[in-house]
Amino acid sequence: MIVRVSQTGPVDAMFEAPPSKSYTHRALIAGALAAGKTRIEGPLRAVDTELTARGLDTLGVSLEWLPGKIAVTGCGGAFPAAREVTIDCGNSGTTLRLLASAALLSQHPVVLTGSPRMLERPVGPLAGALRTLGGEVTFTGEPGYPPIRISGRLRGGKAEIDGSVSSQFISSILMAAPYADNDVELALPATPASRSYLDVTADVMLRFGARLDRRGYDWFRVESGVPYQGRAYRIEGDYSSASYLFAVAAVCGGRATVTGLNPASVQGDRRFLDALEAMGCRVTAGRDVVTVERADDLAGIEIDMSSSPDTVQTLAAVAAVAASPTTITGTAHLQYKESDRVGVTADTLRRMGAGVEVGENSLTITPAPLHGVAVDPHDDHRTAMAFAVLGLAVGGMAIRDPECVEKSFPGFWEALYKEGLL
Repeated sequence: MIVRVSQTGPVDAMFEAPPSKSYTHRALIAGALAAGKTRIEGPLRAVDTELTARGLDTLGVSLEWLPGKIAVTGCGGAFPAAREVTIDCGNSGTTLRLLASAALLSQHPVVLTGSPRMLERPVGPLAGALRTLGGEVTFTGEPGYPPIRISGRLRGGKAEIDGSVSSQFISSILMAAPYADNDVELALPATPASRSYLDVTADVMLRFGARLDRRGYDWFRVESGVPYQGRAYRIEGDYSSASYLFAVAAVCGGRATVTGLNPASVQGDRRFLDALEAMGCRVTAGRDVVTVERADDLAGIEIDMSSSPDTVQTLAAVAAVAASPTTITGTAHLQYKESDRVGVTADTLRRMGAGVEVGENSLTITPAPLHGVAVDPHDDHRTAMAFAVLGLAVGGMAIRDPECVEKSFPGFWEALYKEGLL
């Protein structure tokens, strides 16, 4: 299947942000580990979050998807799986990483595996820290990569963990830590990638009743014996997914309004709005709504997006129609995502006619006359959505494998269609 995207003029569009994928994953795990029942209201039902739910179901947790919510009966920190289980995490790195530490709360070994691309995504630093904290981790294929077999017990204590490839290594341990035998202290010797996601993790943990202390992004301590408590928990809107909707106004001109967003959110991808503002867009925010307007040419910028990784491709798409070059730094870890996002983005922009330079930790886009191309997103939802948006400005774009957006934003194509953009 192919979605063809034509050029469109100035827009006046109204969208609703989908629920946050990151918050839904974490709320599912906190609710599953909690004492009592949890009602997750307004969750994201997408491929990735369903994989996490299925993984928890395999571990013996009772979950039920209901209209507009998920009902979870917590296991009180001890997964009731009756035997060794294997969990297929598909292409969801979040699922595999967050469940890796939680697997130590099962009485039986847990094997975590996934798609061919998943088996290329490193988990060595997480495995090393889990061993320090009492776990037994075996790589059943290539050392440092899934599949992994996890057994043993989360005894707690002190560990160092390198999160420069993924902050999810750290989030994984933090989320399971309330059920360790002893307090868990994590020291981070390097600045973690995507560090704002640690703020999301801490936010969920605290709201479910855990006790967590931290020193910025280099030290965390979680008190053992203070479990999560079941509760009603509402998922906020997703700034990562909303970036594509804001970008529609930035590349086409006109205005795009997105509802359902928390203006005080700790989500790092809020910084995408700062980038658009610096490029010349007008950004206004209300209680739960954000509007982006563009009337004049966009200016190129230099910006560090290391804490807003999921909007790097969206920003690259906007940069391609600016009046001057843009340099995005903090991109090194994007090679370990669902695809090599920097490589795929650079290749596609070059085929469209833009100038692109890739550094060790940077991406520079020099605007030039563009033409549409066929885009193979390499099964990466964010690639498909970013270039679909750019196609609205350029025209002649053909997005292959459009169903890959089901991973995080199942309603993406419908949202564009309803506004007359497709």
